[in-house]
Amino acid sequence: MSKLKTQFEAAVAASKQLPERPSNDQLLQIYALYKQATAGDVEGKRPGFTDMVGRAKYDAWAAVKGTASDDAMTRYVELIKSLQG
Repeated sequence: MSKLKTQFEAAVAASKQLPERPSNDQLLQIYALYKQATAGDVEGKRPGFTDMVGRAKYDAWAAVKGTASDDAMTRYVELIKSLQG
């Protein structure tokens, strides 16, 4: 396994034990980078206006569309490190 993948998996584990709950914007960024790193570009239709959470997640993920998996992993690791305090 690559060094980056190992760091990414450690950051995923660390994300569950952050000292403070991240802001909603930070949570969306964590979600989007994780999904981009693990699943690639967002697909499917944008959720309707009645699904506010799903729509926000979709929009956050769509904002990083085209980002390479390795780049998304790197940004995810850096974001989690910055939130660890």
